[in-house]
Amino acid sequence: MPKVSINIDVADLEEGVAFYAAAVGLTPVRRLGDFAVELAGAQAPVYLLQKAPATPAFAGTAVVRDYARHWTPVHLDFLVENIGSALGRAVNAGARAESTIEDYPWGRMAVLADPFGNGFCLIELDAVGYGAIATPYVRQDG
Repeated sequence: MPKVSINIDVADLEEGVAFYAAAVGLTPVRRLGDFAVELAGAQAPVYLLQKAPATPAFAGTAVVRDYARHWTPVHLDFLVENIGSALGRAVNAGARAESTIEDYPWGRMAVLADPFGNGFCLIELDAVGYGAIATPYVRQDG
């Protein structure tokens, strides 16, 4: 089974460390040169990567990093015990709440953005969690 790590581009490494420590309780454990910090406290290691605004996203592209709010089909969900407290901590740390706390059959969720424009969700699962809506997987392409 492959292992997963999470990489988050930030414009300012120390601001990123301070935000993710205060907002969701991640702890910096080691510095990787002058461009990255590894954070612990999630199920996978989180690496904050300092990347200057307006630099190419990857070699050979015209797409540049923009730390205004942006959308990507891949984002982080942080599972929390008390979503009200977690939302307060995240907003106090500099997150922008983009939704109220919403109720679902599996629990509660709030949508936010970090100070670098990256979206993430806070999720509080109830006792049943996703089991409230889960069914066995059956291929649906005919």
